[in-house]
Amino acid sequence: MASAGNTGARQGMTWPQALALAFGVVYLLVGIVGFFVTGFDAFADNSQDEMLLIFMINPLHNIVHIVIGLAGIALSRTLAGARTYGWLLAVGYGAAFVYGLIAIGQDWDFLNINAADNVLHIATAVVGLVMALGPVNTAARPSRV
Repeated sequence: MASAGNTGARQGMTWPQALALAFGVVYLLVGIVGFFVTGFDAFADNSQDEMLLIFMINPLHNIVHIVIGLAGIALSRTLAGARTYGWLLAVGYGAAFVYGLIAIGQDWDFLNINAADNVLHIATAVVGLVMALGPVNTAARPSRV
């Protein structure tokens, strides 16, 4: 029987861990699906016709998503790991946002970023901060008999 507050994730998992796992799975799937759009050639090209929904991608961008996804899955195993993943998202995607502000429309944009990517990057950075800093009630609950 499910207990109150059950997230559907592994038993004993805190909300930052569940969020890290969810983000990890989503980013891993986005990276894999991205290769169906881009293939494996033109590795770091800046092409406006290679898009996944409204986001511009290329094979390098897909690999970044896969690595971020695998990190989220691996680090979701512990609360400390999920907090670390949150910091990685906050710093990494914060930097990707700043890069995107400068790189959009430039020939040297090796990640093929557009405005939709920038919105997603800043939102992911904010979620990373929430994951890293959000309160968690770790006190043991009395068992119900």
